[in-house]
Amino acid sequence: MDINIFKFCSGLKVLGYFMILLVAAIVAVSYYAVVVVTWGPQLLRGGVHSFLAFSILVLFHVLLLLLTWSYFMVVIKDPGSVPENWRPVTEEENLEAGSSMMTSDHVVPDALPSTWSSSDGLERKPIGYCSHCQNRKPPRCHHCSICQRCVLKMDHHCVWVVNCVGACNYKFFLLFLLYTFLETTMDTLILLPTFIQVFREAKNHSSSPGNLAIIFLAFVLNLAFALSLLCFIIMHASLVSSNTTSVEVYEKKKAVRWRYDVGRKNNFEQFVDDNERNKSFRYSTKFLHKLKAGKT
Repeated sequence: MDINIFKFCSGLKVLGYFMILLVAAIVAVSYYAVVVVTWGPQLLRGGVHSFLAFSILVLFHVLLLLLTWSYFMVVIKDPGSVPENWRPVTEEENLEAGSSMMTSDHVVPDALPSTWSSSDGLERKPIGYCSHCQNRKPPRCHHCSICQRCVLKMDHHCVWVVNCVGACNYKFFLLFLLYTFLETTMDTLILLPTFIQVFREAKNHSSSPGNLAIIFLAFVLNLAFALSLLCFIIMHASLVSSNTTSVEVYEKKKAVRWRYDVGRKNNFEQFVDDNERNKSFRYSTKFLHKLKAGKT
C-alpha cells in the first residue's frame, strides 16, 4: 500500500487553531496587566499621572487594533493560488513570477520549455509542474504540504496564523510582525517599573498574589516576544530588500546573480504592489476563461 506522508502534514493545521487561542490568551494577559492592574487606576490620580496614563492607554489600544487587524488579514486572506490548467500567454508574462500571468489550453507537462533567456540576458526558471496538484505552476510557486495546494511566491507556512504566507498576504504578515513588536516593546517598558516592584510587594504582601503573577507573566511574555520578533523583522527586511523568500534563501546562495533582485527601491515597490498585481492576475484569468467560452 502506497502511503503519502505529505497528507499527514495537513493535520498540523489543527495545531494552528490552538495557536490562535494562545495569541488571544497572551493579548488578554497583557491587556489585564497594562490596563486593569497597572495604568488604568492611574487615570484617577489626576494631574500628570492621569495625562501620562491616558497617553499610554491610547497608544496601547491603537497598536492593539492595528496588530489585531493585520493578524486577521493574514489569517483570512488567500496567500495566492494557481488556477487550474493555467499557462502564461507569453514568456514575458511569466517573468513576473506568479504576479500577472494568464491562462491557456492545457498542454502536456513534458512540452513545457526547460529554460529561456529574457531581453536582459538572464536565464529564467522554467514553468514548473506540481505532481501533487496535477497542475502547472509559475516560478517562485511552491506546494504547501500542510495546506495541500500551491502558493504563489510562497514564503512559509505559519502555524501562528493557520495559513501560508505568500504573494497576497506577505505585506499583512510583515505589518503584523511590526505592530506586534511595537506593542510588546511598549508593554515591556511600561510594565518594567511595576515588574521591579513585584518582588518588593511580594515580600511585604501588599498586593494581591494574582495581580503580581499576572504582571510577572505579562512582562516575561512581552519581553520574550519583543526580542524574538526583532530577529524576525530584521530577517524579513533583508529578504524584502533582495526580493527573496524564505524558501529561496538556499537557492539564492548558489546563484551568481539573483534573478529577481532589481534593486532595493524596486524590490520594495514590488513587495508593496504584489497584492494588487495578483488581483489583476485573477481578474485577467477569469476574463480569458469567459473569452474562450464565447461569453464576451
